[in-house]
Amino acid sequence: MRKFLGLVVFGMIIAIASVAVAAQPLFVAYPPANHKTIADRIFLIGTAPPTGQVSVNGNQISRTAAGHFAPTFPLQIGENVFSLRYENQLVKIQVTRQSNQPEVPAGLAFAKDSLTPKVDVASLPGEYICFGAIAPANATVLVKLAGATIPLKARSQVELPDNKSVLLGENSPIKKGGSEQYQGCAKTPADSSLENSKKVDLGVPLFELTINNQTISQQGTGKISILSPAELEVAEVTSEPGVARTGASTDFSRMTPLPKGTRATVTGREGEWIRLDYGAWIKASEVRIVKDAVPVRSIIRSARSRQVSGWTEVLFPLETPVPVTVQEGEKTFTLTLYNTTAQTDIIRLDDDPVISRLAWQQISPLQVQYTFNLKSAQHWGYKLRYDGTTLVLSLKHPPVRSGKMPDPPQEKPLSGIKILIDAGHGGPEDSGGVGPTGYREKTVALIVSKLVRSELVNRGANVVMTRVEDVDLDLPPRVEMIQKEEPAIAISIHYNALPDNGDAINTKGVGAFWFHPQAHSLGMFLHNYLVAKLNRPSYGVFWNNLAMTRSAVAPSVLMELGFMINPEEFEWIVNPTQQQKLAEAIAQGITEWFASVE
Repeated sequence: MRKFLGLVVFGMIIAIASVAVAAQPLFVAYPPANHKTIADRIFLIGTAPPTGQVSVNGNQISRTAAGHFAPTFPLQIGENVFSLRYENQLVKIQVTRQSNQPEVPAGLAFAKDSLTPKVDVASLPGEYICFGAIAPANATVLVKLAGATIPLKARSQVELPDNKSVLLGENSPIKKGGSEQYQGCAKTPADSSLENSKKVDLGVPLFELTINNQTISQQGTGKISILSPAELEVAEVTSEPGVARTGASTDFSRMTPLPKGTRATVTGREGEWIRLDYGAWIKASEVRIVKDAVPVRSIIRSARSRQVSGWTEVLFPLETPVPVTVQEGEKTFTLTLYNTTAQTDIIRLDDDPVISRLAWQQISPLQVQYTFNLKSAQHWGYKLRYDGTTLVLSLKHPPVRSGKMPDPPQEKPLSGIKILIDAGHGGPEDSGGVGPTGYREKTVALIVSKLVRSELVNRGANVVMTRVEDVDLDLPPRVEMIQKEEPAIAISIHYNALPDNGDAINTKGVGAFWFHPQAHSLGMFLHNYLVAKLNRPSYGVFWNNLAMTRSAVAPSVLMELGFMINPEEFEWIVNPTQQQKLAEAIAQGITEWFASVE
């Protein structure tokens, strides 16, 4: 019986390991047929039987011993055809490179859709309104608006690359040519007579372009308005939470989320975005306008703390819910309340598992800042909410463990610690990256996640999984699970790929991604531990605005454990023996990290 079971297990290992070996005719996993991209190059990922040769457009390409390949080729604007041949088999792949640059205008014309602002803009009196256009070089460009003439000047022909360029190690500014980007700003009139002032509509700007004494005019698409300081609206956050950003677009960085119920005065609009008085922008769909509300102002007097089931809550009674921001330091946690003036004489703060000391100051007439000095450099999570008009800040206590490091070995060092493991992707709609054989990231992520779970359970941990089957699971439910479970830590397990202009052959290794400072130590430790313990290449440690790292209730990191698209690393990724070693290393790394932050 034991021999039979051994044969069964051995057979399973052989079956799984065969994923890495090319046992099929010529196969191209990426790019798909009729692929479109704006990249200037593309990698072709695929496999063929190890014997024989594979050529692309008549030129032989290199392959791994298992038969996998991932060469990169330049792309011309328009259609690019790649003919891959293995023996008598031919596969043709067509890739269309599209331009991501505005069409260079021919002659006396503005580039299509280049006039900005494209949407309606409303601002306060005395603020700058900026305009832009793309036009031929050496032209004269101006804007006429409400009787004023605003000249636009050619700006430096430099463009910042996409954020993803950091993943490729290529984030230097890019020099441009062929046309000019013209920009100019004008200050709206400052109106001192507020009693009877009303919102002023300045109309739609008229753009003029002159070359060689020839002039054309083109009307913009966005209307410009000046808000009345005496009739400013008040917005209340209706989302849980409201996503605050540094600018009027999802391209801008996130700020501290605003708890539901937060109120702020509206000081500007840009299309579907609203600017709040403390400087952040939020989508209009995430707020409601409060009728007949006065500008948001509050005083704060006493504050107090209390302990509730693994958390310390600090209560700040306010007259109205105001905007807030959070900043995490090495051993500090700083909370800033906007539109708030202190009348504080007393604060109750008892001896606490997290907080050693509190300092506060009025840093400006309408900003109060609370700095909590913490007992440990490791933060374990926080929450913000409004209970009526009282702001409740919750600081998470360190996890309570019943064991230490495994000395003696029979002890369970993670006993009492809840850990959430997220197996990335899943289901038919989200398979993630793909390897040379067509093997999917979702599959190996689930296999390794289950192995990690077993290793953590053996060490005493209480493990929560976001998924245990190949099912579709969107990001919001995964994030909600972190919020609900409030684990000590959360780990999202993935395998990597690159944008089309990446180098699939020469890019490999372990990467770690974090968002909140509380997760930096965990991400750095696990990255360094896996690189050293398993002798794996390092891809790097990144701060990244990812859904699975944004939860603030626990240190949350996303691990990219290798590159599916790298032909050699793929063979390591799908090897069952190496998967088990990886799971053991992750679990032991987590164990040693907990010991290091005591």
